[in-house]
Amino acid sequence: MKEMTLSRREREKLWQRQQMLNAAVELFSRKGYHHVTMHEIAQKAEFAIGTLYKFFRNKEDLYKALMMEASGRFHEALSEAVTEPEDLIDKLRNYVKTKGIVFQNNAAIIRLYFAESRGASFSIKSGLDRVLRDRYTRFLERIAAIFECGMRQGRFRRIADPYMLAVVLDNACNAFLSLWLESPGRHPYPEDPDVILNILFQALLNE
Repeated sequence: MKEMTLSRREREKLWQRQQMLNAAVELFSRKGYHHVTMHEIAQKAEFAIGTLYKFFRNKEDLYKALMMEASGRFHEALSEAVTEPEDLIDKLRNYVKTKGIVFQNNAAIIRLYFAESRGASFSIKSGLDRVLRDRYTRFLERIAAIFECGMRQGRFRRIADPYMLAVVLDNACNAFLSLWLESPGRHPYPEDPDVILNILFQALLNE
């Protein structure tokens, strides 16, 4: 199938849209959603307010686009991380490592993503919170399947429900990332994924 080539005008529109989203995430992460106006976003992106409204109906529409695109990128990267390795433990290691890399490379939007995926932020009328929760739940089920497979093979002890173990592991990663967000120098995210996984492995692995 022949790859579609975008016209110069289409590339320009994509670039403008991305500049607006970049400006929005910087303002949202620094000031909070409720304290940012569309005029501020347009000014930050160096576009006329009318140009901004050509791309997004309102601030909620812009926020939804921002969060959905970021969530999609994160979900794709993490899904790939647990798909590639054949060994179960390597899948978990790859997940922990990739999550750290992806989130550290997107620190500004992660503050927003954490708020939405945990339900700590306001509820978007369009149902954004539900979409993110569903996507997050499906990914936890993929991690749970790794634990379940290890238990069936006798590599892991059945110390808890596999889904609960997935939640524990994900929350452990989030705890390390939250500390890193607060103070990167004092609390770096571990380069060795076993620093986090050993919290579980000491009780989980069969000798």
